[in-house]
Amino acid sequence: MKKFLNAFFAFIFIVSSVFAQTNPERLLKSYRDNLDLLRQEHKNIRKMSDIKFFLFGMGDRPKMIYKDGILKDAKTGEVKYRWNVKKEVIVPPEYTVYMENGNGKKVKIQENEKGIYIIEGKKKITLATSKLNLPDFKGEPYAPVLKTLHHEVLINVDNGKPVPNFMVYKKPWYRDATLMGMVLKQTGNLHVIKDWIMNIRDPFDRNNHGISEADNPGEVLFLISLVSDRTHPAVKPLLDSLKQFDNGDYIEGKTDYALHRVFQTKWIKYGLKSLGLPDRYTIPLKQDSYSSLFWWDYKEEHVEGPRFDAGSSQSYPYLVWAEDHFYGEKNGIVTDQDYPLSWEANASDANYPGLSVLDPDLVKAKLSPPHTWHASEMFLYLIGQKSK
Repeated sequence: MKKFLNAFFAFIFIVSSVFAQTNPERLLKSYRDNLDLLRQEHKNIRKMSDIKFFLFGMGDRPKMIYKDGILKDAKTGEVKYRWNVKKEVIVPPEYTVYMENGNGKKVKIQENEKGIYIIEGKKKITLATSKLNLPDFKGEPYAPVLKTLHHEVLINVDNGKPVPNFMVYKKPWYRDATLMGMVLKQTGNLHVIKDWIMNIRDPFDRNNHGISEADNPGEVLFLISLVSDRTHPAVKPLLDSLKQFDNGDYIEGKTDYALHRVFQTKWIKYGLKSLGLPDRYTIPLKQDSYSSLFWWDYKEEHVEGPRFDAGSSQSYPYLVWAEDHFYGEKNGIVTDQDYPLSWEANASDANYPGLSVLDPDLVKAKLSPPHTWHASEMFLYLIGQKSK
């Protein structure tokens, strides 16, 4: 009897799984159930505007926006396809938009490991092709959420450059790129940013009003280690650039317009270690609010100080998610919407008018979803967690 029951329940599971795969509403419900599970654990929720859209074009593929029955170029706003939609279901972890018109005709836009496609009955239109690795994260308690966060990282690789948000930032930020690199390494997608890393020559991204930030050299050394070695042409200039920050045993300079000597020294030590280069630095035992952003190494070299406040959580949610990872806490904010799961707001160097192609309300709110540092921090915090 026991063998019969086991076989019966296995059959029911297979049938229900197959049914769910062909039923957009069930797929969406399964995703929402997973989001609810996340919100039960991470109770700091931000209410967002209900803007229904989805972005296509992960990795090196052309960027497109689906919204209100229209698929358009995310850079120019040019309408590519238009449908008279009676019903739509957007399922973020499936990278798919399901549509139905007034005559019951069904259409779907789908992105997968091979490309982007429009499928109308037996007709299949190919919009883009390239190779990506899109794991299903089987066995992870937050697998659907991880798939969506992975998408939000890959969607912001623009012409091979890892940018925070491709609509409001044209240049990569080394800080953000390091976290993206950690995600892409885990998922087997470093190839999408390899050429950009190989062509780095400047030790500084100079994105904060042209300032040479002291954490940048260590970050670039780490990025180089992901795809190359100490023979990379930028290594010597990177090491030479440290002279301007030298303060004896540690380095010290500006990061986000403030001194963060602990964070900066952690980064240079980690960058040197990543490439097997000599390291003479010692992390100073001083208070530094950015020390807790460095959660993957040197956790013992930390002096407790002021924590990030509610305002930081709302506008720069990646700071609190990183701090959560450091302390093992759950203060990181989660959206109340299905998608996107990540964002940044009120950033001084973001070009928010670039969001006009998506929604004018986002421009007014100075809110840019999705955002790669936020998506990466959430992904790296959640992956590998055990089911309760």
